[in-house]
Amino acid sequence: MEEGCEFRSWDELIPDALGLIFSNLSLQELLTVIPRVCKSWRKAVMGPYCWQEIDIVEWSQRSSPESLDRMLQMLITRSDGSHRKLSVSGLRTDASFSFVADHAKSLQTLRLPRSEISDSVVENVAWKLSTITFLDVSYCKKLGAPALEAIGKHCKLLTGLRRLKHPLEIVDKLSQDDEALAIAATMPKLKRLEMSYLLISTEAVLKILTSCCELELLDVRGCWNVKLDEKLIKTFPCLKVVGPLVIDCYEGNGWDDCSSYSGSSGYLAWDFVADEMDYYDDELDVAWEDESMDDLELRFYDGFDADNAGFDWAQSP
Repeated sequence: MEEGCEFRSWDELIPDALGLIFSNLSLQELLTVIPRVCKSWRKAVMGPYCWQEIDIVEWSQRSSPESLDRMLQMLITRSDGSHRKLSVSGLRTDASFSFVADHAKSLQTLRLPRSEISDSVVENVAWKLSTITFLDVSYCKKLGAPALEAIGKHCKLLTGLRRLKHPLEIVDKLSQDDEALAIAATMPKLKRLEMSYLLISTEAVLKILTSCCELELLDVRGCWNVKLDEKLIKTFPCLKVVGPLVIDCYEGNGWDDCSSYSGSSGYLAWDFVADEMDYYDDELDVAWEDESMDDLELRFYDGFDADNAGFDWAQSP
């Protein structure tokens, strides 16, 4: 750099400053473009600076289970347990959830829609999630009241819970009042509760209202058995109730399009390696020269509208 120049080279920025800048980039750019620019940028993207918030929901919707597990492990390892937000769709195994819980010391927001995790694993590791303040376990078919009770008992800072169901998920169920009662019994600090399409009764909802005194939003769209008197609602001046009437427009084929992994064409394939997890500062020069880019397949899509996809309906107000 020339003497007296008032500008500094980008590669001289400290890693946490680069991480702040890179946080505005897409997952694709972070993993396939930035590491190839220069050594300092690669070092920044391999460290925790860029991974305070990990959001791979859109990518994970069509990834294979194996690729999803490897991606999750790679990014959480890079964050060194400092990530505050984790959003991923469709965890396939209890082992994946246990890995998330083992590295959740700083985690505040956890979104796991459409995940195949069980009550038993949540009961075993919920104590490791004590720092979370918002949890999304929508469309998690294997979860029930035992998991919600364990979360409520151990996650004392929880102020937001999203537990949406799809109408087709509840066809063979008689009642889910046990879930509502678990929420009422263990989550008194909730301010936002979304539970669309749960088969719950008016009595169960009233129990939530009397137990969760700080509640500001209650979403019961599609909970057809719930009948809340308008006069009763007015006794909670800070509370907004949405539903049970559904105003949103639902396109049925959106659920089918997004519900499972497909190996078909229609995406842009980007190949890169997950092996960089093993490279640390003292090996960075070797990694820069020799690293292969063929181990882990990433799929990025054109024209995929996650906001309007069926798996995430009904939409929050």
